[in-house]
Amino acid sequence: MLDIADELNRWVEQGRDFAVATVVAVGGSAPRLPGAALAVDADGTAIGSVSGGCVEGAVYDLCQQALADGEPVLERFGYSDDDAFAVGLTCGGVIDILVTPVRAGDPVRPVVTAGLRAAASGTAAALARVVRGPAELVGHALLVGPDGSYDGGFGAHPELDRTVAAEAAAFLDAGRTGTLEIGEQGSRCGAPLTVLVEASVPPPRMIVFGAIDFASALVRIGRFLGYRVTVCDARPVFATRNRFPEADEIVVDWPHRYLERTRVDARTVLCVLTHDAKFDVPLLRLALRLPVAYVGAMGSRRTHLDRNARLREVGVTELELARLRSPIGLDLGARTPEETALSIAAEIVANRRGGSGVALTGAHTPIHHDPASVPAGRIGSVA
Repeated sequence: MLDIADELNRWVEQGRDFAVATVVAVGGSAPRLPGAALAVDADGTAIGSVSGGCVEGAVYDLCQQALADGEPVLERFGYSDDDAFAVGLTCGGVIDILVTPVRAGDPVRPVVTAGLRAAASGTAAALARVVRGPAELVGHALLVGPDGSYDGGFGAHPELDRTVAAEAAAFLDAGRTGTLEIGEQGSRCGAPLTVLVEASVPPPRMIVFGAIDFASALVRIGRFLGYRVTVCDARPVFATRNRFPEADEIVVDWPHRYLERTRVDARTVLCVLTHDAKFDVPLLRLALRLPVAYVGAMGSRRTHLDRNARLREVGVTELELARLRSPIGLDLGARTPEETALSIAAEIVANRRGGSGVALTGAHTPIHHDPASVPAGRIGSVA
């Protein structure tokens, strides 16, 4: 649900009633991940998607039904071998979808709207909802802040609220959406519950070092992928708003000095496009020791070998060097700045999602990777 928070928050501000269908669990080659949502208001307006088109019509009807009767519903959609035209996923996957009405006067509305407001404003928050269990608990919600404080609850056992809040805080800390299994009394006691936890965190950062033409294209594609993009260069004549109108931030400073003072985390990607030793060596010496998701550096193979030698001379270890993606990007045969930016972005996505980077045609690799199987901040070997 939080993936369409901006639009839903506007609906809330306008006083609209709506129902929201959220992907709770997936199996096989399902097209959307848990947390993906489709919402329908009382006038029949729809936003979002839960399947890329396969079951949208049926889910739309479920949302209208939930708006009418006020009852949440959990529905499973899979492929029908008996009837190819039946409502199902043609890709062969399975998805479980929770449909929740959010109407004026509904007990869940204040909690859901607070979660939407937080997500729309870029504030970290986790929304936990019961998706499977006793009927009186399904659809109830609890909103958890980064400090572990929470609002709302499940109205059953106080220990259940405290336990879910603690678990949801851990999901939020990892920036992860998923489900947890717990007993209705907050432990393994009582009827089992399945709780969906949706984490909303500020956008991940992409820091592009080197205000060159290739950087301008990378800024655009970084924004398209949902990153908050910073361009950093020590040369004020190149690091300008006119050259990078789509960057969220432009910094004029020596790259390593800026990296020393700025905040990064396990989702941050660092793209070094300067390919100049006086910038690259002090910058990469620091970058390769930070707990970031990706470090890539532009340059020819000769530049790469020379740079590695210089990095070893200043104490960078072989284990640290193994984190470096250099030459940066996947082999797409890229020539133009836009093609090169696509090559870099493709490697970042593959690194983030656990992809191999090989063509799917003729390959026996999965099309959709299980995000839970990819460690946070996964780092590959030298390109």
